[in-house]
Amino acid sequence: MNSAAGGRRGRSGGGGAARRAARSAVSLETAKFIERNIPNLEVLNEEALAIIETNAETVLAEIGVNFADNPAALERWRDAGAEIEGERVRIPRGLARQLCATAPSAFTQHARNPARNVDIGGRNLVLAPVYGPPFVRSASGGRRYATMEDFRNFVKLGYMSKWLHHSGGTVCEPTDVAVNKRHLDMLHAHMTLSDKPYMGSVTEPVRAEDSVEMSKLLFGADFVDQNTVMTSLININSPLTFDSTMMGALEVYARAGQACIISPFIVGGAMAPTTVAGTLTQVLAEVLAGVAYSQLVRPGAPVIMGAFVTSIDMNSGAPTFGTPEAALITYGAGQLARRLGLPYRSGGSFCGSKLPDAQAAYEAANSLNMAMLAGVNFMLHSCGWLEGGLVSSYEKFVMDADQLGALHHIAKGVDMSENGQAMDALREVGPGGHFLGCAHTQANFKDAFWRSDLLDYKPFETWDEEGARDTQTLASLRVTKMLGDYQQPSLDPAVNEALADYVARRKDSEPDAFG
Repeated sequence: MNSAAGGRRGRSGGGGAARRAARSAVSLETAKFIERNIPNLEVLNEEALAIIETNAETVLAEIGVNFADNPAALERWRDAGAEIEGERVRIPRGLARQLCATAPSAFTQHARNPARNVDIGGRNLVLAPVYGPPFVRSASGGRRYATMEDFRNFVKLGYMSKWLHHSGGTVCEPTDVAVNKRHLDMLHAHMTLSDKPYMGSVTEPVRAEDSVEMSKLLFGADFVDQNTVMTSLININSPLTFDSTMMGALEVYARAGQACIISPFIVGGAMAPTTVAGTLTQVLAEVLAGVAYSQLVRPGAPVIMGAFVTSIDMNSGAPTFGTPEAALITYGAGQLARRLGLPYRSGGSFCGSKLPDAQAAYEAANSLNMAMLAGVNFMLHSCGWLEGGLVSSYEKFVMDADQLGALHHIAKGVDMSENGQAMDALREVGPGGHFLGCAHTQANFKDAFWRSDLLDYKPFETWDEEGARDTQTLASLRVTKMLGDYQQPSLDPAVNEALADYVARRKDSEPDAFG
């Protein structure tokens, strides 16, 4: 979608000046979600997939999973034919997979701006920002606890970022607002400061209910009843435990027909076996149980198979990112998701670095490319992740968001049209010539190559004269410019007033709680 977002334009004094003015004008452009034209990377053969699927069924039938503090869930499972012993649920072979069959293989999440709707599933990839960190970091302010102002800033940056399709959810945890009320401010920010799709709250079932009610004010109750307007994250307490808080939120969203990501939280060697096949077995067992439960609540409720996977440093106990083992698990989980007929969530700009430095870049690049090739359909944490997910970084947010453009271009694959074959260029130039001035180059040069909007390609002398700025410095300047250029998308005044009134009434209805 292309739309002018206003801003001051330079004086047009000829073709060069006009082009420079166009480049410096405030532009709000969001690329459509990625539609892959490249194959997925598959690391498991048919025999390996069959073994993992059989082992996952064995885990469910013989070991079982726990549904903690949730008598209603136990009754649902008992009625469905599972064996219940205390809080342990043992699911007969084939039952979970049978229940999963009613979940859709793809769905549309609607944005309040219909031009920003996203299709999740198939060969599509939707990119969403970092989720969950309690800290933020900026070049000027260092590392500190996140505030609501930071949250709003990240929503604005996400709205302004061309390659991001989704506003996300808890882009940082605003610690200056009461725990029991911050979800209201966060949702309000997503709904009013952006017109991209967003995620709902999952930290308590009542907060999920607030998310549904506020969405009805934004979209209309009838529309929400018939359409998916939220995709929210339900983490499984690996290994093999489904707590009542997350399941309570899942129940709210499933009943309302809203999408959930059923996502094991795996740190290999701590919360799953150290081996790839063992971890994949556990991931599949947990996903089968979680997705099946969503279908017990409401058959046909949209769900995404999630796999958040990292390994552990056996010396320090710290999680590690961008590793070969995590890549193999991510590739294998993608194959299992496709065989199950579900959209797939994984990947992100993962890194363990404390700063947006070379370590962060290496690890994030490995993780982003891994997710692209694994066939991921919904990528949370695609920009801004730092320090193992403890920090949302302003500079890394824009660095990662810029690099997401490369994923869009890789996904296009190889153009084999007549223009793509370029035979006219080869004939025109012939032996010993050059292609800079030929007709084909003139016709294609503007869009021929992806170009970063952030990284420095200038000659050394120019770069040195401009202050020898490194990437973090360039990113900090870009953050300042984007926030300065931000203009809020329009919203019906009556809807805006209704949302503000709902937030105020809900916050006044109970005392602050910070625990």
